[in-house]
Amino acid sequence: MQRLIRLEDLEAIRTLKHRYLNACDQKDIDAIRDCFAAGEIWIDFGPVGTFSNRDDFIEVYRHMACRPQVVDLHHGANPEITLDGDEWAQARWALYYFNLDADTGLTRQLGGVYLDRYRKTSEGWRIVESVCRLHSVVNGRHLGEHNVE
Repeated sequence: MQRLIRLEDLEAIRTLKHRYLNACDQKDIDAIRDCFAAGEIWIDFGPVGTFSNRDDFIEVYRHMACRPQVVDLHHGANPEITLDGDEWAQARWALYYFNLDADTGLTRQLGGVYLDRYRKTSEGWRIVESVCRLHSVVNGRHLGEHNVE
């Protein structure tokens, strides 16, 4: 039974992270908020800022990303998840992020790593700490569709 619970917990954490990344792409503020635990948490997204609760993070996210011309694509891959008892876990995720400002054509690609901690709450697993460390940033410009001969 313990092995089954462990597998279910690992899958629930994977699903939680994917739900968060998809909610960011869809600009679904409520779903993003629900991925984080209520109360004091820690978010460190480098140049974006550090936050000690989910609502402060949500306000910055809303300002930066929730505009019709902003197109985001978040990918988390290669998870290494460790369960630390029945109610705690940690994980390392590879990050690939693509951003397009459809009005200006400016693009940005980021590569990095998420270092997360999770707690199992009465609502299920929630993120209590998320630190993103970038290792590459590529800025560019989308030139539109054209024929290359």
